Amino acid sequence: MTLPAGTDAVRQSLASFRQEREADWRAFEALLGRVEKRAPRALSEDELLSLPLLYRSALSSLSVARATSLDSALIAYLEALCLRGYFYLYGARRSLRTRVGDFFLRDWPAAIRDLWREVWTSVALTVIGAIAGYWLVASDKRWYDAIIAPSLAGGRNPDSSAEMLRSVLYGDGGGHFLSGFAAYLFTHNTQVSILAFALGFAFAVPSVLIILMNGCMLGALFQVYAAKGLGFALGGWLSIHGTTELFAIAIAGAAGMRIGTSIAFPGELTRMAAAAQAGRVAATAMVGVLVMLLFAGLLEGIGRQTITSDVARYSIGGGMLTLWICYFYLFRVTRHGNG
Repeated sequence: MTLPAGTDAVRQSLASFRQEREADWRAFEALLGRVEKRAPRALSEDELLSLPLLYRSALSSLSVARATSLDSALIAYLEALCLRGYFYLYGARRSLRTRVGDFFLRDWPAAIRDLWREVWTSVALTVIGAIAGYWLVASDKRWYDAIIAPSLAGGRNPDSSAEMLRSVLYGDGGGHFLSGFAAYLFTHNTQVSILAFALGFAFAVPSVLIILMNGCMLGALFQVYAAKGLGFALGGWLSIHGTTELFAIAIAGAAGMRIGTSIAFPGELTRMAAAAQAGRVAATAMVGVLVMLLFAGLLEGIGRQTITSDVARYSIGGGMLTLWICYFYLFRVTRHGNG
């Protein structure tokens, strides 16, 4: 198609081009809108058969528009329309069952492996915080009230008796408190996970501080029990659900760190592009964190009601930690289904 010379001739040619083909573009756009919002069954058989024909017509129009340098806005419109048509007609469409399967078999473990440096940094920060919290309370018990919120302490402090602390762990006389505390602990860990992730954009500093503080609280609590000879028992009580919850918090902190460090050190990318790239991995990891926290809540409910043996508690906690590590770092399924 050759445009006549002169501005008026160009405008006339563009108007003629639109008049001849715009009805097909609009029809294609309307059909795409219906099937994208609903499903192929929203179209009749004739409409479904017309989709590839209208797609090829739009491609032809785009080819002509590019070759003749027509209106740039029209070219952009046709490019977007053809791209939508391509993805619908030829793009891979997976069922919900397939997507869920891919998430658990491939996407989630792959995201955790991608975050391995940040995950183990987060674990190390938790350990450092726990050691600091333990040491501070051991050196001066007034640190306990500064570290542990009253709602989390639940009346336990360095002056509590061994009998009171033991009743919480084994439920003999402290069942009502234990139920309420466990629910609060789950809520607290969920909030910590979300904050550690959400505040990571501030160059990862808030994520690091939150993980350190969470470890510090753990260490302070352990010191109170250890001083009464119940440190081993507390570890068993916490390990049933704690290994899963603490690992989930470490992953949430790692996700926040990945976003923050990507913004701080974007490399050759722009900061927005680096944040978007990191966000895809971090978001996948965070969906899995929510799954882990829900699973930990289930473990806590079962363990609190039925398991009172320290050995059994440690066995379950250690088994869960081993399971998560194997799942994330050893179990691999490729896109072709090969392990």
